[in-house]
Amino acid sequence: MTVFPELAPLVRTATRLHPRPGTPSVHDSSIGGPLLWPASEPWPHCHAEDHDAERFPSISLADARLERRMRAARSSAGREYTAEEREILDRMEERPAADGPIAMLPVAQLYVRDVPGLHPPEGADLLQVLWCPYEHDDDGMPKTALFWRSAAAITDVLVDPPEPAEYEEDLVPEPCMIDPEQVIEYPHSGELEGELRQRVDQWTMAQIPGVEFGGLEDRDQPYNFLCIAPGWKIGGFIKWGMQDPYPNPCPTCGTPTEPLLTIASDEWQSDVHHWVPYEDQAANISWGAVQGGPSEPTQICVSDRNNQIIRVCPASHEHPHIQLMQ
Repeated sequence: MTVFPELAPLVRTATRLHPRPGTPSVHDSSIGGPLLWPASEPWPHCHAEDHDAERFPSISLADARLERRMRAARSSAGREYTAEEREILDRMEERPAADGPIAMLPVAQLYVRDVPGLHPPEGADLLQVLWCPYEHDDDGMPKTALFWRSAAAITDVLVDPPEPAEYEEDLVPEPCMIDPEQVIEYPHSGELEGELRQRVDQWTMAQIPGVEFGGLEDRDQPYNFLCIAPGWKIGGFIKWGMQDPYPNPCPTCGTPTEPLLTIASDEWQSDVHHWVPYEDQAANISWGAVQGGPSEPTQICVSDRNNQIIRVCPASHEHPHIQLMQ
C-alpha cells in the first residue's frame, strides 16, 4: 500500500479455512462433517426437477468414500484392484437408483468461536451450509441452504440424518477439520478503476520477473493470483474469471451482497506457490501438477474445477442468499 495508497481503503480480511482430512464430530467446525442438527427439525431435501438427467447408483456415502480411497490407492500404486476391492465394487454396482426428493448434504459447519470473520445474527454462534449434491440446469451449481443457529439451544441432536439417495460423487466432500488463517486481500484488478488497474498490473509484472504462472490466460493477471487467496474461505474478494466483475444486489432490498463462503474445488494451483501453506509445500512439490493430492483435501469438483461463492445481504440475515460460480 506504500506504492498504491489508493488500495488502502479497499482491503478486506479473509479467513482461509484450510480443510484437513479428519474425523470431525458435531461439536467441531468442519467441511463435509456431521452437523449439530436439532432432532425435532426436518432435514432439508431438494425437490427441484432440474437435476442432471443422468442418474447415479444409490450407494451409501461411506461406500462412495471407500470407493474413492480404493481408486486413489490403486492409482498411486500403479496396480489393478485386488480381488477384495473388486468384490466390494461389484456389490456397490448392484444397488439401483432411487427416485424422489434428494436429501441435502452437509458442506460446512462453522462455529463462530473457530472462524474469525463470521458475523452471525444476534443470538447465533453456528453456521451450517448444505447443498443438493447435483448440479442444476439453471445455473450449473448445486442448490445451497444456509442455517444460523445457537449451539447451546440444541440439546437433542439428530444422530442419524438422512443421506441423499443419489448424488454426483464429485459433490460429496471428504470430512475435514479446518485450520483457519486470516489473510489480507485486495480487489480483483477488474474491480479497479482503469488507470489504477493499469498501474497495478505494470508494477506487479515488474516485481516478479521470471516467475512462472503456468496456464494463466491473458485476462488472469498475476496480480489477481497474488492478492486474492484461493481455496475455501470466509469473506474476502472474488477472483473473477468466467465473467468480468458484475453487481450482485440482494434480490429483496437491492443492497450489494458480500461474499460469505467460497466453496473451492482446490486450495491452490500447484504452479502458483504464493498461497501454498508452509506445511504443505513439500507434499505439493512431490505431488506436482497432477490433479489430486494435498491441494484437494475435500475431493470435490464444482463444474469443471470452479469455485462456488455464496453471497449474502449485509442488511439482513433473513434475506435470501445468492450464489455464483467462478
